[in-house]
Amino acid sequence: MSQTLPLPKYHQIYLVLREQLHEGRFAQGLPGEMALMQQFGVARVTVRRALQELAGEGLISRERGRGTKPADAPPPRAPRTGSKTTRLTGLLENLVSTSLNTTVKVLEVSEVAATPDVAQALRLDAGAPVQKAVRVRSTREGPLSHITTWVPAALASGFGKKELARKPILLLLEESGVRVGGAQQTISARLADAQVAAHLGLAVGSALLAVRRLIHDEQGRPVQWLHGLYRPDRYEYQMQLSRVGDIDAKVWVSRAFSAQFH
Repeated sequence: MSQTLPLPKYHQIYLVLREQLHEGRFAQGLPGEMALMQQFGVARVTVRRALQELAGEGLISRERGRGTKPADAPPPRAPRTGSKTTRLTGLLENLVSTSLNTTVKVLEVSEVAATPDVAQALRLDAGAPVQKAVRVRSTREGPLSHITTWVPAALASGFGKKELARKPILLLLEESGVRVGGAQQTISARLADAQVAAHLGLAVGSALLAVRRLIHDEQGRPVQWLHGLYRPDRYEYQMQLSRVGDIDAKVWVSRAFSAQFH
């Protein structure tokens, strides 16, 4: 676990497991206490405290002899009403620039049933088929980001692992006839779990920039749901702001943005 974060170890574990629960990672049950102790390198009392926090929120149920399971599906987290909405022209240009200056490793491409969270974001029925792709993008200095995307299966029928290793999904969608219209995006923070930490070359519990981006076409239909985790020491997000409005009611609005990596 990270020794630099001003958080108790049990709370770091709680945050990691809570995020994984929201992603539907434990449909068959959570790992046992011994497995969690080994994964996070902590004592049993620390793991139990984290599990108590999750149980107290109603996210898991614990039964002696039957293990620990997710409670009813965690409430889906749709993009917030106040999420940043951006035109895609600059975003597409930025993606092309990123692809030219980084390398990508495709870890997984498969057709899966949409979890409640993914289904709500893409406006699909729960369990509808979607293409799930997991990739790690790197610069010369090392791993930069761990990206998971979900695309309705009907839109992803024209590309797979080979194509995803060469081009960003947005470009592949446009080549298949999708007219990308805009995006809703949130940027927050998250702690690295064991799987992501290994791919990004970090310690479990390290702080990451977490990007959630919902792409829609010109008719407003969702075409891609993206979860991106970025090393903050190699990635930064920049925006240009301008003041507009009357002298007594000026507000800041964004004019452009760029993602810088190093």
